[in-house]
Amino acid sequence: MKAVAITFPSREVRVLDVSEPRLHSPTEVKVRTLEVGVCGTDQDILKGHHGAAPKGEDHLILGHECVGEVVEVGVHVQGLKVGDLVVPRVRRPCPHTRCPACRHGHPDFCVTGDYTERGIQGAHGFCAEFFVEDAAYLHRADDALRGVAVLTEPLTIAEKGLREVAHIQSRLPWKVQPGKALVLGAGPVAQLGAMALMRAGYEVTAYSRSPKPNEKAAAAESIGVPYVSSKEVTVEALKKQLGGGVDVIYEATGASKVAFDSLNVLEENGVLIFTGVPGREEPLELQGAEVLGQLVLGNRVMFGTVNASDGDFSAALEDLARFRARWPGKVEQLITQRHPPSEFVKVVEAKGGIKHVITFQEHAR
Repeated sequence: MKAVAITFPSREVRVLDVSEPRLHSPTEVKVRTLEVGVCGTDQDILKGHHGAAPKGEDHLILGHECVGEVVEVGVHVQGLKVGDLVVPRVRRPCPHTRCPACRHGHPDFCVTGDYTERGIQGAHGFCAEFFVEDAAYLHRADDALRGVAVLTEPLTIAEKGLREVAHIQSRLPWKVQPGKALVLGAGPVAQLGAMALMRAGYEVTAYSRSPKPNEKAAAAESIGVPYVSSKEVTVEALKKQLGGGVDVIYEATGASKVAFDSLNVLEENGVLIFTGVPGREEPLELQGAEVLGQLVLGNRVMFGTVNASDGDFSAALEDLARFRARWPGKVEQLITQRHPPSEFVKVVEAKGGIKHVITFQEHAR
């Protein structure tokens, strides 16, 4: 079968002919890949910042954002059948007994760092015609989501973030109502985050670099999210424009300076969620005393979030259905273009648009 893989140590990306996987356990499921999303993590793998092949192998099959169709199920599999649409989770737990997170089913909070991630770290990904996965790591999706379910994994970032915000806000001695939220960035993680925040009841504004008009600004504003360019409006001016501060900031840029500058817009008791990994070449100068003062004197909280849990994937699939009902056609417009597997590198390096996807659908039923 065809698979998109990066070889080591050259880090050359090619479409390889590899053996088609088979079931080796009664709880496994064989899946025909339909679509695989491409993101900044894939770019970091190609640049050498991330990525490791499975032990004893010289290549890593890429792809961690995926939707596929079940073609075979093990004899002990329940709840899935041939023809079902499924989305796989990415991270697998570490083997250490000392890791309470992994032993309690939350490898997204792994404390050892010795986990594996499909398509990223030590385990083959999903950018192949077929893959095999244990049923415990698969989520069944409604067939109506076939055209957008590839967005599930990036949406789980927001689902986990909002879940953590709820825990943090529960520390306050009164019930916190959704207020204002600021989304930093306008890529797919940011757009989906804005939708999730609106679903949760927040009044959302997007703050990103490029001036209007542009495709990302149009997508945000089409669902009622005002778009402001950081090239045209400073953080200080933004606060005035918003009529005050915000309660939640959802960072989805990987631009550290913008994220820390945005603390000036965060209200007392507010929460700043980091989701982006800063660019390796980006210089960062921090006014440490000012940042600490903002956090301490305003009871503000900053936290980072990566990967997601079983529940976050389920929540993301439920929210995709809600988004499509609330904003018909708007989730679909986040997918800028679909490409054949041979264009994986081109897609990783592509500029413009919102979300680019590798499709295997010509092989589907």
